[in-house]
Amino acid sequence: MTKKKQAATQDQRISCRQWLEVLDELNIGAMTVNRRHRILAINHCAQALLGMRLNEVVQRDCREVFTGVPCMVACVVESGGQNEYGDATVHFFDEEECEYTVTRIATPIFDDNNQVAGCLTILQDHSPISDLIDRLRYEERSLKNILDSLDVAVFTINRGGLLTFFNTAAEKISGYGRDEVLGQPCTAIFESDASQDVCLLHDAVANGRSRSVHLGRLIGKFGDSVPIRANYMALRNEKGTIVGGLATFQDMTLVQQLNQAIRKRYTFHDMIGKSPLMQRLFDMIPMVADSRATVLIEGPTGTGKDLLAKILHSTSARKDKPWVKINCAAMPENLLESELFGYAKGAFTGAERDKPGRFQEADGGTIFLDEIGDLPLSLQAKLLRVLEDKEFYPLGSRKIQKVDVRIISATNRDLGHLVGTGRFREDLFYRLNVVRMELPPLTERRDDLPLLIRHVLRKLSAVRALPPPLISEMAMHVLLNYPYPGNVREMENILEHALILCCNGPIEDHHLPDYLHQPLHRDRLDKASAERAANAQQEREAIVAALDKHKGNRARTARTLGIDRTTLWRKMKRLGLAGMVKDPKASTSREGKGKSKARRS
Repeated sequence: MTKKKQAATQDQRISCRQWLEVLDELNIGAMTVNRRHRILAINHCAQALLGMRLNEVVQRDCREVFTGVPCMVACVVESGGQNEYGDATVHFFDEEECEYTVTRIATPIFDDNNQVAGCLTILQDHSPISDLIDRLRYEERSLKNILDSLDVAVFTINRGGLLTFFNTAAEKISGYGRDEVLGQPCTAIFESDASQDVCLLHDAVANGRSRSVHLGRLIGKFGDSVPIRANYMALRNEKGTIVGGLATFQDMTLVQQLNQAIRKRYTFHDMIGKSPLMQRLFDMIPMVADSRATVLIEGPTGTGKDLLAKILHSTSARKDKPWVKINCAAMPENLLESELFGYAKGAFTGAERDKPGRFQEADGGTIFLDEIGDLPLSLQAKLLRVLEDKEFYPLGSRKIQKVDVRIISATNRDLGHLVGTGRFREDLFYRLNVVRMELPPLTERRDDLPLLIRHVLRKLSAVRALPPPLISEMAMHVLLNYPYPGNVREMENILEHALILCCNGPIEDHHLPDYLHQPLHRDRLDKASAERAANAQQEREAIVAALDKHKGNRARTARTLGIDRTTLWRKMKRLGLAGMVKDPKASTSREGKGKSKARRS
């Protein structure tokens, strides 16, 4: 080594030693490492943090000192200085086996030729180092405390687009904890890399001009899309240099709901679900909505049949025409006919004038017949005529009324079984069952529970003009393992109960209804199990009756029950009836042979 290089190396060591002494005075641990990962020097504070003496550390490989811990997030030595700094959180145990957390930051050391000669590693307890990091990133603690107490969500990024600050309001709206997003690219919380929000934020950082978006989209922790209104601006240091960006955003869920209520329109995005069953349903919605076909929606109570019917109407060509709903189980039979079809003056005592019915009100639009399985037999024939001829007689009138309506019906009962027992007209069933859409219970879409919980919480919180609260790990465990026999409607009641008791704080497990904590929810599970068993028995009897009628022919049985052959086969296997099936091809072949013999004879 030449004298010049020796002098440069000595100067560098002096400089590094001075740095170590300065950091020691600030109660910050530090050490220097060469290119071969050998520790050259270490100050007293670092020795105390590591629980090692000078002679136990110097000339040792730094990777041995941090046994089992990655050297850094990105080693500045091995990267040749391409990474300006790396940081990581390291957990140590003292002599009494008490765990403590140390934050480690490393920055490269360069020689006279601008080549990486090693790195300076800084070690300190988590709390003090947070203040150091904040200062390095030009953010004062007092300012952060103010931002953290605001109801408006705030986050900041550095020039590289990485999140450096995330306040409490942002945690509540997104569902992310700040420890989950800090250091991540800002694109992680927006819908796509090319989203308008990301472009505006980067533009504000690049040009120093403020930007705003009236309606953007943020991705929640569980994949739910949150409507937001955001403002973006550049973040400058004390010299006026742009060092990053700051964004403020507000949850626009309530505004969106109000707009929907005013317009009385919905889109299928109001239905939440990523499970395959829901995705197939979402694929059907645009095609079914564009058609003029009658739709039958089936599903257990509380699964959202009403919402699906509204979505079909609002995305159809009739969206600007009337939407009329009537619950067939909510009123007595003697009133239901006049409610549906209207009546003429003098039709009965008290009928002092003509009154149009719901079908006339829905002319040109859509009528939704909820709980169609409870429609009395006496009215089923009249409804059949409306479906076939688009005309009917109001009660007590001889003047025919013609209407142009699309009928969407819904039921939580098995209409096929009702047909088999004579409580529902077979011809009406076929007329209603042109397009059949089935909403699954929550027990069949467990993957959707986190999404639904966040969506319902955000909707309920928006009504109170408050950000959605965080959910503790234990409370989320209880919510994810409850069977929800009442489906989405029961989930809404449970979460509203929790919102009232948590008083705008995090939802803990003791804020949930008591019956959720009972072992296996025995009473509710037994009741739900008994109901499922009864429904399964009714379904089994209907299928057996149809199979007997058609001598085991699956194709004819499916037509009688109003379902396709694959659905019938799935139900038969579930109910243990697979042995009763008759191959339709074989049947057709035998019938053909019989006809052939008859012709020969």
